[in-house]
Amino acid sequence: MISKTAIVGTGTMGAGMAATLARAGIDVRCYDVSEAVRDRFPGEVAVASGVLDRIHVGPAQSPGTVTVHGDLAETVQDAELVIESVPENTEIKAAVFADLEAHAPATAILATNTSGIPITTIQQPLKNPARVVGMHWSNPPHIIPVIEVIGGDQTSAETVESVRSLISGLGLTSVRVLKDVPGFVENRVLYAIMRECLSLVDGGVVSAEELDTCVQWGIGFKLSVIPPLQLLDVAGLDIYNAVASYLNRDLDGRADVSETITERVNAGNLGMKTGSGMYSYTPEQAQELRMTRAGKLIAVRQALGGGGSAKEAD
Repeated sequence: MISKTAIVGTGTMGAGMAATLARAGIDVRCYDVSEAVRDRFPGEVAVASGVLDRIHVGPAQSPGTVTVHGDLAETVQDAELVIESVPENTEIKAAVFADLEAHAPATAILATNTSGIPITTIQQPLKNPARVVGMHWSNPPHIIPVIEVIGGDQTSAETVESVRSLISGLGLTSVRVLKDVPGFVENRVLYAIMRECLSLVDGGVVSAEELDTCVQWGIGFKLSVIPPLQLLDVAGLDIYNAVASYLNRDLDGRADVSETITERVNAGNLGMKTGSGMYSYTPEQAQELRMTRAGKLIAVRQALGGGGSAKEAD
């Protein structure tokens, strides 16, 4: 069992990952280039740990430690697993992995929390690509109990299985992605849904508010209990075959991004982080929404029975 880990780039997910790992008795060293981020990080870890208490993820008999550092070499010097979680930019990640290869132990697994950059692209320049693996957590990582595990073209089977074993030891579920495709599985499905949703709003079929209501209390509610391929059997393959034979031709297939998104991005309206996106938020509303949604996700996880193990996802 891995006992020493490092997280490089704390961002929005680092605290949740660190708290989850520490809860299993793993020591976690965390690095970020920003001093302001490092200063507030311990408080964020404490909040995430409190959420784990609410989910009833029991503390380990000997909980691991979480420390934060401003020196990368010091952070990773004795790590058995390093999780990179820097911004979703290929050049930035390439620079980080070059540093990790120079400073982390030669035996350490180098994992990336990329949301969709192919692992093969990340591992290709390295001297030992066999130890590079995708370990894609969902946000918030201390609440969502599934982690995708993706091997690149040169990732060893031992590296993949070591990460899956760790995830199982955390009491979470690993999903083994068999082909290193952009976006992996979760984001490919999610982005297909969001593309169709934007198409319906852009086309005047439904308002943004009514669409969100339809998805949340229709397919979203249903899929939380009956996942898509099981739903095919529930509905009947003959029904799917009949509807898909005409509906698939009418679904949105655009390869670029909806103007609804690009216009807002160009105007600096990025969502909750800027106070305006598809909806508008005051700072107080944004914070209240984050807390309310976290509470609802906790309740759903409890209702569905927690995280499970890697074997359940096979």
